Amino acid sequence: MPFSILVKGYMVAISLIVAIGAQNAYILKLGLLKQHVLKAVLICIFFDIFLISLGVYGLGFFIQGNQLLINSIAIFGMLFLSFYAFSCFKSALTNNSLKIDDNVKTNPLKEVISLLLVFTLLNPHTYLDTVLLIGGIGANIEDGLKPYFLLGTVLASTSWFFTLGFGARVLIPLFKKPITWKILDIFIGILMLFIAYSLHNLIK
Repeated sequence: MPFSILVKGYMVAISLIVAIGAQNAYILKLGLLKQHVLKAVLICIFFDIFLISLGVYGLGFFIQGNQLLINSIAIFGMLFLSFYAFSCFKSALTNNSLKIDDNVKTNPLKEVISLLLVFTLLNPHTYLDTVLLIGGIGANIEDGLKPYFLLGTVLASTSWFFTLGFGARVLIPLFKKPITWKILDIFIGILMLFIAYSLHNLIK
C-alpha cells in the first residue's frame, strides 16, 4: 500500500509539474545558459514541497475560499506576466536575445532568485496545481499514508527540475544560433500572455 501511494503521488505531481509554464520556461533558459542552475532547481523543488505539503495538510481549503486573495494574486500575476512577455518580444525584435558563449554576462543570483519567486509565488496557477489539485488529492489520503504521497511528489519534482535544468545542455548546439533564441523568446512571450489571459477566469 505505501508503495502504491508513493507512485500515486509521483504520477499526480509529474502530470502537473511538466506542463509548460513561466517557471519551467525560465529554468530552461537558465539551463541553456548554464547560469545558477543548481540553485534555481533547488528553489523550485523547495517551493513545490512546501506548497504541496500545505495543500495535503489542509491549507488548500483556506485559499480556495478566500476570493479576495485569489483576485489580488491573479491581477498582479496578469500585470507581471504581460510585462515579462513584452520584454521577451522586445529582446527578439531588437537583436537582444541571449547568446551562448564564454563571454555572456552571468545574470546576478539576486535577479534570478527574484524572478523565480515571482514566477512561483505570484502565479495563481502555482497554487492551483500544488496546493489545490495535488494537495487536495493528498488531503484525502489517510494520515498514516500521507508522508508516502508527499515523498512521491518530492521525487517527481526533483526528477523533473533536474532533468529540465541540466538536460537543457543537450540543446546548446542548437541555441548557439541567434535565430533559435529569437524563436524561444517569442514562444515564451506568447506563453506568458496566454497564462496572463487565463488568469482572468479566476477573478470574480
